[in-house]
Amino acid sequence: MESPLLKTPGAVAADAPDQEIAAHYGDPSKEQRALERGAAFVDRSNRGVLKVTGPDRLSWLHSLLSQHLDGLKPYEPTEALLLDPKGHIEQHLFVIDDGETTWAHVEPGAAAPLAEFLDRMRFMLRVEVADVTAEYMVVTGPPQDGGLSWPDVAGTATRIVPRGEFPEGLEPAGLWAYEALRIAEHRPRFGLDTDERTIPHEAGYVETAVHLTKGCYRGQETVARVHNLGRPPRRLVFLHLDGSVDRLPAHGDPVEIPGGRTIGFVGSAARHHELGPVALATVKRNVPVDAELLAGGVAAAQEVIVSPDTGANAQIALRRRPAKHG
Repeated sequence: MESPLLKTPGAVAADAPDQEIAAHYGDPSKEQRALERGAAFVDRSNRGVLKVTGPDRLSWLHSLLSQHLDGLKPYEPTEALLLDPKGHIEQHLFVIDDGETTWAHVEPGAAAPLAEFLDRMRFMLRVEVADVTAEYMVVTGPPQDGGLSWPDVAGTATRIVPRGEFPEGLEPAGLWAYEALRIAEHRPRFGLDTDERTIPHEAGYVETAVHLTKGCYRGQETVARVHNLGRPPRRLVFLHLDGSVDRLPAHGDPVEIPGGRTIGFVGSAARHHELGPVALATVKRNVPVDAELLAGGVAAAQEVIVSPDTGANAQIALRRRPAKHG
């Protein structure tokens, strides 16, 4: 469902999986600054939207997902993961309940298969699942009172709104603006900064999307084992890229140590208006935290996001950069 904002003069479509929305509208750096100071919004209408109704909805979702959702208070935003039986991440959901309906937004193209899976898991419970992406969309911009809203990068808020209801009085900023701020705040994006083998501890999702003492759910054994014994196979890192190179590494490019040995992959990369070129990458746990790296052939200095000693009841700190304005 292509966004009507792609018809805006100067709009340039983003790469997959975001090709239905704009990467930028002519000046990515200016758009980043506008988004930071609350003068712009980002069209993220390619994301999927689901709603779950029925009196059993929260206890049912609680039994399926990684987050403690039974008794979730109205308009209290949270995140949750759907894991496979071995603990690998299958879906990352941003969840909120309005007292009558539980809403979630997910990655582009993910709503329909997730709704199908959830529908198969209803059994005799009083719940109904619907993919409502055609009727609702996601936008990110200045916080507003009320509504279906999650705090997001650089003091912004992400909201579910009726499709086509873009904020008034604000300029559009492209997805590149949002992605640069997201990467700078060390926030992984499912499907870009993860792969089919990623477990929650590796990407720092345990801090935001996993409840460590709730009851059983699919994949819980892996989460509990890493939490108690520690040391997952890989870890998420933030990369400061060589600014003298006129290109960014691509998603999936190899991350290497001197000598050419591949020790991970590049997730997402962007040009930040203050930090310069930056990226997130997944590397092997035992890579020294001070090792100089090559990301898609670009020299990179790493900054720890997930500690090599993550788990074993260690404090997981997905470090956030403070919002900057001006």
